[in-house]
Amino acid sequence: MKTTDSGASAKSLPVTGDLRTAYVLSLAVALIMGAAALAALLLRGTVYPTDELILAFVPVDIFHLAIGLPILLGSMWLARRGRLIGLLCWPGVLLYVLYSYVMNLLGVPFGVLFLPYILLVVLSVYSIIVVVSRIDSRAVRERLAGTAPARVTGGVLVGLTALFVVFAVNGIISALIRRTPVGTLQIMLWIGDLATIAPLCLTGGVLLLQRRALGYAAGAGLLLTYVLLFFGLLPVMLFTALYNHTAVDSIGIIMMAAAGLLCLVLLVLFLRRNTS
Repeated sequence: MKTTDSGASAKSLPVTGDLRTAYVLSLAVALIMGAAALAALLLRGTVYPTDELILAFVPVDIFHLAIGLPILLGSMWLARRGRLIGLLCWPGVLLYVLYSYVMNLLGVPFGVLFLPYILLVVLSVYSIIVVVSRIDSRAVRERLAGTAPARVTGGVLVGLTALFVVFAVNGIISALIRRTPVGTLQIMLWIGDLATIAPLCLTGGVLLLQRRALGYAAGAGLLLTYVLLFFGLLPVMLFTALYNHTAVDSIGIIMMAAAGLLCLVLLVLFLRRNTS
């Protein structure tokens, strides 16, 4: 098995090629993501001209800077140090970045951050492809088989994704039948859920249920994507209540937190004996 990498400490990683291109692309994603989120916060009146946009995107920008960006850089650093946890979580963070900025690209009015948003979507896609294509999925399965809860993880990924799909499709069909006006942000959510998260998480879950090698290689990253997605919704819900001086949606927050914690626990179990 060929395991070349730009750092000597990464030679133990189950990879089949050089990761330098992946590091360069992902570092570009991190830099643009940080700059775009900071610019959006500093220029929020220009970037987000309505209260609806402020409520939807400002807390997400803060989450990107405080949580998403450090986890992306941390995953890259751990992978460079030869840690399996970094390699497997890396594409999951990139998938979350892709999902988030597809939302921005669709929901934010054309403006100064349009090109950065396009770059983030394109670079995230290429980064995911490069990282995943370099992972030796059979070697990953050999290291995780017997310790990672593959079937439980696969079932959770399939179940959560099925809920996303059912809610989205039900909303679309209901709007069509009742001829209900649909806002841009709702359409943005439907596209984001059905075109990015759902296909990949559903496929990954099915592959894990079948104990396929690619499922083992993708499982941790997909769990991390859901962890970031669910916990990323919490500041949106809290910020909305504070901004509008309304009651906090306690039930919604508990549900999102519970789903995020479930995925986090499974992520820890998935990699508990394979962090090095």
